[in-house]
Amino acid sequence: MSVARILEEKGSDVFTLSEDASILDAVRELGDHKVGAMVVADTDRTIKGILSERDVVGAIAKRGVGALSEPVSALMTRNVITCTEDMAINTLMELMTTGRFRHLPVERDGKLAGIVSIGDVVKRRIAEIEQEAAEIRHYITSSA
Repeated sequence: MSVARILEEKGSDVFTLSEDASILDAVRELGDHKVGAMVVADTDRTIKGILSERDVVGAIAKRGVGALSEPVSALMTRNVITCTEDMAINTLMELMTTGRFRHLPVERDGKLAGIVSIGDVVKRRIAEIEQEAAEIRHYITSSA
């Protein structure tokens, strides 16, 4: 299964922030949308960064609640690792595990096309394994 298939099933909507939004605004958006990260993008969907709940918690732990008034650009990860729609699930799992992140923006022609989470990847991988097991059971029972 590929990223394109995941996006077909879950949709390609992505909640985004602007670089000049405050961290407090970002926290509200993360909570309202019940997501763990948001892509920072400009109006033409060019990816500028990504901000995760871990980034926010880390900043508050270091600088106190004053961090909430800082702009998103001060905390976001700027060098965002992205994936493409043709990447396989196993490649995504390796990339996310090695990079130690849980959200991966999907890029198409240099623009934001979606986002996948580790939860999306694990859910699809489990479905693949269950399908393979069902096929093996069917093969065994039909061959007997």
